[in-house]
Amino acid sequence: MRKLENSELDRKSIEDFKKSDKTPLILVLDDIRSLHNIGSVFRTADAFLVEKIILCGITATPPNKEIHKTALGATETVAWEHHENVLEVIENLKKENVLTLAIEQVESAVFLQDFKVEKNQKYALIFGNEVYGVAQEAVALCDGCIEIPQLGTKHSLNIAVSAGIVVWDLFQKLNWPKAN
Repeated sequence: MRKLENSELDRKSIEDFKKSDKTPLILVLDDIRSLHNIGSVFRTADAFLVEKIILCGITATPPNKEIHKTALGATETVAWEHHENVLEVIENLKKENVLTLAIEQVESAVFLQDFKVEKNQKYALIFGNEVYGVAQEAVALCDGCIEIPQLGTKHSLNIAVSAGIVVWDLFQKLNWPKAN
């Protein structure tokens, strides 16, 4: 077994990425303080061809050298926009028939492994502040909540890690197994 060279990885150009069919996921980042977390989420979104990222509240926007450190150019490929108010964003997504899901520990949350995707549905995943999580008002507006089960003592994950786990899970549920 040998590691593959970068030239063997069949990476898309920025132009090819923008033309590619996207995974029907929108990531909403509300009041994220860490620019490195923001950059990491952009990089995850690039890896799984996420449709777009919506940055809300105090969440910083590109171009920014601290975001770039972890995004490694993904801010050039992944579509993004900024809005001040996450509640307006959630309301507008729902009007567009996008299923809005807070990623949070709440009553009646569906554990990630039990969440079933619908193949023709677009999803918006709402991630909240590193300390306070998704605001209660945003949770109340969402169509549902997904919780990542955790068994240790902390019961919290870094926002970038949470995004990576949830995006991967939904991505693979949407794409595999392929119908024969």
